[in-house]
Amino acid sequence: MVIKVASQKSSLKTVFERVGVYGFGGGGSSNRQKRIRYEIHDEDDTMEMVQLGADRTKNVLILMSDTGGGHRASAEAIRDAFKMEYGDQYRIFVKDVWKEYTGWPLNDMENQYKFMVKHVQLWSMAFHGTSPRWIHGVYLAAIAAFYAKEVEAGLMEYKPDIIISVHPLMQHIPLLVLKWQGLQKKVIFVTVITDLNTCHRTWFHPGVKRCYCPSEEVSKRALLDGLEQNQVRVFGLPVRPSFARAVLNKDDLRVELDLDPVLPAVLLMGGGEGMGPVKKTAKALAESLLDKETGKPFGQMVVICGRNKALASSLESLEWKIPVKVRGFETQMQKWMGACDCIITKAGPGTIAEALIRGLPIILNDYIPGQEKGNVPYVVGNGAGVFTRSPKETARIVAGWFSTNSDELKKMSENSLKLAQPEAVFDIVRDIHDLAGQRGPLADVPYVLTSSFTNLI
Repeated sequence: MVIKVASQKSSLKTVFERVGVYGFGGGGSSNRQKRIRYEIHDEDDTMEMVQLGADRTKNVLILMSDTGGGHRASAEAIRDAFKMEYGDQYRIFVKDVWKEYTGWPLNDMENQYKFMVKHVQLWSMAFHGTSPRWIHGVYLAAIAAFYAKEVEAGLMEYKPDIIISVHPLMQHIPLLVLKWQGLQKKVIFVTVITDLNTCHRTWFHPGVKRCYCPSEEVSKRALLDGLEQNQVRVFGLPVRPSFARAVLNKDDLRVELDLDPVLPAVLLMGGGEGMGPVKKTAKALAESLLDKETGKPFGQMVVICGRNKALASSLESLEWKIPVKVRGFETQMQKWMGACDCIITKAGPGTIAEALIRGLPIILNDYIPGQEKGNVPYVVGNGAGVFTRSPKETARIVAGWFSTNSDELKKMSENSLKLAQPEAVFDIVRDIHDLAGQRGPLADVPYVLTSSFTNLI
């Protein structure tokens, strides 16, 4: 609230002191003094009386890109956690500023990423080739020269008090914009890393207030790359609250999902796009989970095909000798994971984090070179799963877990639960809320469109 009055500052201050307005001395009860506080600012022949501490909904802008499903999932998890913890104290925007405001190549990163991960050698070359700071620094500076104004326009539209980046290319240019606007100390900028172990060096920027790391391995990389200890926090990977805090009963879930109530179940994941050797693995599992002597199954299978409708149709057309559920894209993965006893998936960080929360032993059957490669030793080294690309070997391991090697299955389940960090997303938003509190009452951030970025760049 701002009130403009035409009066001399000394006279007005005297009146405030007499009535005891907080900030100007005077009498009155301490409770009354704490209710309201004013500051006076001279401007020409008028003065502004600014009420401090008035509650105001804070704008939070979460920067993400759909280059893989994990960035959006983390952004939406953070958004939901803010709403659960703080209600309408924060107004949350989840945006791909690159797609909405810039031109090529930034506005087409999603399709470029999908193309490159289908040609893994190309992606591996791009990931490792741009890792040295001098290379990606030049690349990002060149992009900033073209698109900093567009990014600035995007930031101005949402006027964020807090910016959260959940993508490695969402630090450098927005921070340049804040520097040019003189807002580095007024806007809280934090990074939430969504890779569990090996991550690209563009994740680490010394200008952020916080860098939230999902593991100790990533925090060590952050410190080696120049961040200070007080910038780094290790809370885990943010998983959506509806999953992280779900209270589930396996018996009830199996009735709800129409699964066999007795047979152990394996969950075979194809990712959001239904990629990987899903069909070959499903066939191998169906064969290995059938007792050849009795002709009866000793396990059942759930296959998640994602958006791959052709794969789902192909699997549904087959005749199975064990109980099989074929599903498309699922939004209730906490239920399917809660109903199963182990999971087969590629080494995506989000799926791994969710599987750990549900206490599932993990069989990793593939990974994207670069950011996912380190997830394999993260799972295997902590005794939460195994790695094999062979469908037959995968089927053999599951058959053993469901029969003679059940002790190993139980031990890996315990290790998964130890490694899980279900409160990570809440720890992150609470720390950001504390940062906002330390900053004091947030005044309206003065975003003004600048005329040129030439000198800055």
